[in-house]
Amino acid sequence: MRKKLYIIIFGTSTKAGRYFDLLLLWVIIASVILVMVESVQQVEDEYTQILHILEWIFTILFTLEYVLRIYTHPKPLQYIFSFWGVIDLLSILPAYLSLILKGTHFLTMIRILRLARIFRIMKLGRYFSESVELGKALKASSYKITVFLMAVVLVVVTLGSVMYVVEGGNNGFHSIPQSIYWAIITITTVGYGDIVPVTSLGKFVASVIMIIGYAIIAVPTGIITAEITRNQQEPLKECASCHKVIRDTQARFCPACGEAVKEA
Repeated sequence: MRKKLYIIIFGTSTKAGRYFDLLLLWVIIASVILVMVESVQQVEDEYTQILHILEWIFTILFTLEYVLRIYTHPKPLQYIFSFWGVIDLLSILPAYLSLILKGTHFLTMIRILRLARIFRIMKLGRYFSESVELGKALKASSYKITVFLMAVVLVVVTLGSVMYVVEGGNNGFHSIPQSIYWAIITITTVGYGDIVPVTSLGKFVASVIMIIGYAIIAVPTGIITAEITRNQQEPLKECASCHKVIRDTQARFCPACGEAVKEA
């Protein structure tokens, strides 16, 4: 019985296991939506009791699931201290803490992290492999991006200081840090509008920052795209023993049979 429950709860290879995890995903989504709705003051005031009951129904369900996972796992401590074990605990802990500390139940939004299980349930290996490729591209271009970000910081600090001198405190630029803040929201094209240049020279500098902002958006995208393209053009490797094509171009041994690999 315990082994069967383990296969259903932790596995996705069986029909029952897949249905269990899909049902769990929908319950997680419903509980997250409930917390979002509860944060709306008007709804919370009108349906306080119903929302409270529903929240505790979800909490009890997740608690039972957590206990079952510990009970059915061959090595309970391994599960408890694993990534998913910690996430499962954190998804129910805030509700119980809310009995002592007011407002902490909103931290149950961490349940949304559990939606990452969909990658395991739906067997989206293709998306996982693509995320690995993206991770490799980010890692390979990290030095270039770091240098680029340092250049951006230098530009922001310089132009922010210039705006402090040009506009001054009378026009809202009361200090260099505040001027740098304005430069950041301008160069990122956010533009809150809480601080605006008034003088002609200040408007000219602002225009320059806005134009630079568009270039800033394009540069890191180009760097990462170039790395992804370069990785895709690298020759794949093939296992000499089992002929498995290996997408990891850095691999020296086949993950399937352990034999040395060669380029395809």
